[in-house]
Amino acid sequence: MEQISLMYPAGKEPNTKTLSDEACNDLSLDYIFNFVTKSEDERRVIKRMTLELESDPEVIRYRCDVFEDIMRYPELRTRMTNALDQLNYMKTLGTSFMDDTVAPLWQLINRLRELEIYINCITEIHFALGDTPVKSEGLRRMKDYVASIYNESGFEYLSADIKALLTETSEIRSITVGVNLDSMLRPVEVGIMSVNHKSFNHTGILDKFIGFLPQIGAMLDGRSVDSLTKIHSGGGTAEDDPLMKNLCGTMTNMLGSTVKHLNSTLSRYVNISGYSLTRFIPEFLFYIRWADFCAKIMNAGMPMTRPVILDSECKSMCSRGIYNLKLAINKLKGQQIDIVGNDFEFSRDHGIYIMNGPNRGGKTTFTQVIGVIFLLAQHGIYVPAESLSLSPCDNILTHFPADENKTVNLGRLGEESKRISEIFAAATDKSLLLFNESLSTTSFTEGLYIAKDVVRALRCLGARTVFNTHMHELAAGLDEMNAVKGDLRVASLITGIHEGQRSYKVSIAPPEGVSYARDIAEKYGVSFEQLHRAICA
Repeated sequence: MEQISLMYPAGKEPNTKTLSDEACNDLSLDYIFNFVTKSEDERRVIKRMTLELESDPEVIRYRCDVFEDIMRYPELRTRMTNALDQLNYMKTLGTSFMDDTVAPLWQLINRLRELEIYINCITEIHFALGDTPVKSEGLRRMKDYVASIYNESGFEYLSADIKALLTETSEIRSITVGVNLDSMLRPVEVGIMSVNHKSFNHTGILDKFIGFLPQIGAMLDGRSVDSLTKIHSGGGTAEDDPLMKNLCGTMTNMLGSTVKHLNSTLSRYVNISGYSLTRFIPEFLFYIRWADFCAKIMNAGMPMTRPVILDSECKSMCSRGIYNLKLAINKLKGQQIDIVGNDFEFSRDHGIYIMNGPNRGGKTTFTQVIGVIFLLAQHGIYVPAESLSLSPCDNILTHFPADENKTVNLGRLGEESKRISEIFAAATDKSLLLFNESLSTTSFTEGLYIAKDVVRALRCLGARTVFNTHMHELAAGLDEMNAVKGDLRVASLITGIHEGQRSYKVSIAPPEGVSYARDIAEKYGVSFEQLHRAICA
């Protein structure tokens, strides 16, 4: 049978890079995952899948189409969620069915429940997809696949069989047993003669038999009449009586045979033993939860848009109104935040950015934006932007300030340098590199010296980069760094201040370290002129 996936088109195999724990932490992804779903189990699935970065444009466009369908039809998401919940529960029942320690009767009941849920799930998914005019290749293939199960696999007969079996099982009220005796009237065999839909009447034959016991008591080989009467009246247990133990054993064996027979009978139906649809639970879950998340953001008035995926060789990105999802989540939680959107591009002339700006001016926030946008776009998910087109990267590598506990052996500068070396070892010219206040833990002179070498090496590598730094002098030496042969040119990016206020707007411009400081000084009245006037007043 043709392999079907909502993540990969036919003929495509996964070719992914897994984001590191450091990258996940640096981009604040766990904060986002915690808002995408409240379920810990779902969060593990979504995190694992999201951190697997696919870079094939054909695969990503396939995912974009699937996600677009999921986004477009909220009712489809609701119906599929209900069906997936049932499928997940069905897997639990399937485990109990295979457990030899579970009594055969319960195995039988769980098996019937399991199959009933399977029927309901197939029905719901079949009609949910059938009622929705999906356009994506992935969901159309899924629709055809489910329809084939529903229409061509004896599904209608299976549904009727299960309904009848459940009805029969629920109506069992008593069992008639037969006891064989030897010449001394001792019980030697016991068996089930019939399964009845009526409860046994205690005033019938058994009571008459108990009344007759005194006449044959001496013939029961030491068995007292009192013990038999005690069991019949509820004063004893099956474990106290060989006859009842024999009876229970026989019933257990017969029910076990019934379960095996039922499983054999149902095996003629296609897809019953494997429940192939359960393997699609993570994929549907991934798309549905991200779609619900995007819908919440959009309903709050913030833009989310479908990314346009370009060929990998372009090494480009063109965007309008991009913003940080972490801030959007905080706004949804009730914080009063004015979210600033920015326009941004990667191109041959602007492929490696040295980013300057004031402290708390949004440099880290913006650096995270770039990484999150690439990650979401390459899963086909809507991105926080008014518009976006990009060529995929093959990995997202980050270099943010290290935890002090990790710098004990090498020292801060040694640890930072080691991590930079590891990033270059892992990166290719198709990677996305994000540096945040790198080399800030050493003296300014040492940091600037190493940073210049790193940026020149980045030009040789040719990977798209944002190098966020407080060293304004680094961006002042663009000509020196662009003199090195490379595919992408180095450019200066600044976060702005307007009238002494941080605007959080980002623009391609020369560094303005001195003017930033002057704006802040004037805002708080500590420029020389302001202080001089205060002294002379």
